[in-house]
Amino acid sequence: MIFLYLFYTFFKIGLFGFGGGYAMLSLMQGEVVTKYNWVSSSEFTDIVAISQMTPGPIGINSATYVGYIAVANSGFSQPIAILGSITATFAVVLPSLILMIIISKFFLKFQKHPAVEAIFSGLRPGVVGLLASAALVLMDSENFGSFHTEKFQFFASIIIFMGAFVATFKYKANPIITIIICGVIGALIY
Repeated sequence: MIFLYLFYTFFKIGLFGFGGGYAMLSLMQGEVVTKYNWVSSSEFTDIVAISQMTPGPIGINSATYVGYIAVANSGFSQPIAILGSITATFAVVLPSLILMIIISKFFLKFQKHPAVEAIFSGLRPGVVGLLASAALVLMDSENFGSFHTEKFQFFASIIIFMGAFVATFKYKANPIITIIICGVIGALIY
């Protein structure tokens, strides 16, 4: 039964996750942490961190990890848990595959049509909102610590975050190098 829930949940996330993987994270957290309790908040934070460091889109990587952990936490064996990761990955990719096949048939023909241009203009603010939501989801006490109980971790996390933001936004630093440097700094500090 968990496989049906996994497929349905990740199909829905893939269908409504406009804006890519980071936009899917808030939807994913709402479903897998809050609604179904397949993973804890700290496990989800770890999944996001691992998904950022592994090659490939973060939404697909996160779905793969969540599918595995959800089935493994339900008491199934490792081979069955691998089937859970395959189910979640396939389900999150399937809506995009279907939509891209349909859109590719018609987009070149209708790309200059005012209705199509209006739809894309309307999607842009929604995508920005979903990306901002994903950033806010990750700015919790799991990642930044608490101002009241862990002041050093809180301020160190803010400084690392701001440094990474300035490096990538203003100086166009390579994101991979930035992730590695932030990881080294985190390992030295914590």
